[in-house]
Amino acid sequence: MPTSSESAVETAAETAVEPERKTDGTESSWGFRQWGLLVSVCAAFFLDALDNIMVGVAVPPIQADLGMTTAAVQWVVSAYVLGFGGFLLLSGRMADLLGRRRMFLWGVAIFAAGSMVGGLTDDGLVVIIARFVMGVGAAFTAPASLSIIITSFPAGPQRNRAVGIYTACGAVGYSTGVIVGGALTEINWRWTFLLPVVVAVFTFVGAVALVPRDVKTDRAEGKFDVAGAFTVTAAMLILVYSIVEAPNVGWLSAQTLGMFAATAVLLAAFVAIERRAAQPLLRLGLLRNRALVGASLVAAAILGTYMSFQFIGGLYLQSLRDWSPMQMALAFLPIGLLIATIAPRAGKLISRFGVQWMIFAGFVAYTASYLLFLRIDSTSSYVWVILPSIVLIGIAFPFSFPAANVQATTGVDDSEQGLAAGVLQTGYQVGAAVVLAIVTATMAADGTPEGGAETLGSFHQGLYVVTAISALTMVLTLVSALRSSARNRKTGSPQR
Repeated sequence: MPTSSESAVETAAETAVEPERKTDGTESSWGFRQWGLLVSVCAAFFLDALDNIMVGVAVPPIQADLGMTTAAVQWVVSAYVLGFGGFLLLSGRMADLLGRRRMFLWGVAIFAAGSMVGGLTDDGLVVIIARFVMGVGAAFTAPASLSIIITSFPAGPQRNRAVGIYTACGAVGYSTGVIVGGALTEINWRWTFLLPVVVAVFTFVGAVALVPRDVKTDRAEGKFDVAGAFTVTAAMLILVYSIVEAPNVGWLSAQTLGMFAATAVLLAAFVAIERRAAQPLLRLGLLRNRALVGASLVAAAILGTYMSFQFIGGLYLQSLRDWSPMQMALAFLPIGLLIATIAPRAGKLISRFGVQWMIFAGFVAYTASYLLFLRIDSTSSYVWVILPSIVLIGIAFPFSFPAANVQATTGVDDSEQGLAAGVLQTGYQVGAAVVLAIVTATMAADGTPEGGAETLGSFHQGLYVVTAISALTMVLTLVSALRSSARNRKTGSPQR
């Protein structure tokens, strides 16, 4: 039983985090602490997204400097994806059970430590391990940061606005990673590891000062599900590893099929454990939340198609057109500028039109962008052929990215917000790995990676896959939007 002093501390802490919750959700002015909290968690998301893209630009000089083989150096990128995707569900639930602020701070610290080691070592294997550690740190910050926002801002315009700003930071990170990576690599590849350490330190200090301490009302009750945590984390690690390696060893190879089978066995064991557990890691009923599952599938399509588009665009500009990394980075710069301009206003658009119509509008722009990029040839004009696709991506991201995050977390109890954010982030990361693996395998069928010569035909083959996935998602989101509008007309409810 708490003492009177403990109760007073808890009451004071609750008061510090509740003022926004006690409003009606329509007040638009935020105080210093609200802005400070938002900036702190946004900085972590921006850093996670930026690093996901930035280090990829530094891979060639890392390989040359450390004498790594081609097979080994690709793990400088893949190890991050493995750590990020493998630990998301576990970290999301830990944020709910052990405290969102605590897990956020641990994640930032782990990320900074890994980045520091990676920037100072002269051993290629240590760089790969450091990248895996950084991915694990990002896996802890991503669900915690989104759930901190969801539980700190009331549902409605304020939350939509906060989520819009938050996801804008992530989208800007994804879209400007090439630019920052190119600039830092021009100095020395080690700065792609060392500069994030500085940002992480400032993020950590800001979060300690401005993110309210975890209190009992912010945390779920119950003990930790160790068996469930082990099986689902092992399953996700094997799944992501098998997807990353499949284009190299073959989709129908014994290794790939064996890993997929192991993943299925572990997931089946996880489901059996969760059904019997008194306090499950993942309440299976949460997966019956159609909004969350739908948003996670949308997230997979968003990041999967965009990262594949960026991969193809980078190869096209650098290998076929002989552009420098910095020239390529500047070519993609309008994406970041448009996102930074539109995304802060995404909350108002979501409140007015609803998440389903915003996601649909985003995929109309994505699909048009990928279709237009199919016009590329060996002498395509940047202004008339490439730039229109870049502009449409810059519009599509701030329409779809914030809306997917709002949809995923709407209607989820506060005690499961971290887990819901983990499910959503798993969609982003696994989707990126799966779609990129399919695209690279399709391009390899045209002779690209294995033959050593990037051809225009291989770029078109990959773009056909990207465009098809985007178009299919566009149709499905239109159906969802029409059904939502019909339900709202029948019940007289506003758009959500």
